[in-house]
Amino acid sequence: MERILVSACLLGSRVRYDGGAKTSDDELLARWREEGRLVRFCPEVEGGLPVPRPPAEIEGGAGGAAVLAGAARILTPEGDDVTAAFLSGAQQALAVARSFGVRVAILKEGSPSCGSLRIYDGSHRGRITPGQGVTTALLESNGIRVFGEDRIPEAAAYLEGLVTETGDPR
Repeated sequence: MERILVSACLLGSRVRYDGGAKTSDDELLARWREEGRLVRFCPEVEGGLPVPRPPAEIEGGAGGAAVLAGAARILTPEGDDVTAAFLSGAQQALAVARSFGVRVAILKEGSPSCGSLRIYDGSHRGRITPGQGVTTALLESNGIRVFGEDRIPEAAAYLEGLVTETGDPR
């Protein structure tokens, strides 16, 4: 059975920077949960950040790959550098994904960890820019395909392709 790494906040865990969750009511996600496919994970909490915590953004909207390469940092509005925690969380997410044989992840869009198509631009003014979070960049560079919560049907189609390709039961 293909396992799927999922942002813990999408599954109701109150792990977001503001102490909240962003629980998804997607039917596919609910079905996969019932089937025992989901691997719940929050890279920010696992990286050592508290709940609640100050919001954080990748400076200059540079994206997760730049952070992984040491070319950008992740900062709070006060200028505190929280890059190390984000990097640690990303590494732990990859380790967990590998331990479960995960090839697909559904992560919270917009997050400096989990964004797959868009992140905040680093200005702390609510502006969005195209880009990936640190965890997404690391997972994708290691062959794990990441989708935001608004692209679950695409994730299902990709997963179906993997199953068809390998002949494994879903």
